[in-house]
Amino acid sequence: MTRRFLLAAVAAGILWAAPAAVAAGMEGVVAEIVDGDTVLLAEPVEDSREIRLVGIQAPKLPLGRRNFKTWPLADEAKAALAELVLGKRVRLWFGGVRKDRYNRWLAHLDVVDGGSPLWVQGEMLTRGMARVYSFKDNRARVEDMLERERAARAAGRGIWGHSFYAVREPDAAALVPLLGTFQIVEGRVRDAVDVKGTLYLNFGADWRTDFTVAVERRDRKLFEESAIDLRSFKGATIRVRGWLKDRNGPMIVATHPEQIERF
Repeated sequence: MTRRFLLAAVAAGILWAAPAAVAAGMEGVVAEIVDGDTVLLAEPVEDSREIRLVGIQAPKLPLGRRNFKTWPLADEAKAALAELVLGKRVRLWFGGVRKDRYNRWLAHLDVVDGGSPLWVQGEMLTRGMARVYSFKDNRARVEDMLERERAARAAGRGIWGHSFYAVREPDAAALVPLLGTFQIVEGRVRDAVDVKGTLYLNFGADWRTDFTVAVERRDRKLFEESAIDLRSFKGATIRVRGWLKDRNGPMIVATHPEQIERF
């Protein structure tokens, strides 16, 4: 993909270029659904039965965590995943790091029973039963996933019909109660400032209290490789996703380009 194409895509509001190829992996039969984005195979693939569907986040269940409240539509998401994969043969595909610290496979899944393979992540997003949740070491297929998420949100399907999952405005007062949660925030960037190698996208007049997106020095290379000039975001409307931190007001740290969509 050429630099000219990348710049044109950015100007048009298309998602930044990202790794798209994934490596074919192993197969197994799904024996159990843990929640809307995690399954167990009947037999281990190499040394693990558990698969975390990489690239998406479904509504969460407590799963033994104390004082954890079930997210809205968590049971529905689990049921949707069960309908797609329970008792069926699936193929694992990998586009980045293959295991997490819990020894779970981080894989894309295709259902391979019957006719043409069905991409499970894509179907969950199409149904509105998950949202895109990417990492800098696992970026494959994110463009396709975001496209499906946008269509489901526009149609109000699944989680997109519930206020718990709403796209937020960059209003610091409204975001402070949501600190520590994963959110999608959309608004106009007021300023883009480089401070000792970290690029800050400020959405308000007071960076000490207003919502900010930060791209740290160690992560800027990924943006540069995608021909993205972070300073050019000044005045632009963007949508950013990530965990809200408390750092001079609500902040999302962006570690890779796919966290940010430009309009």
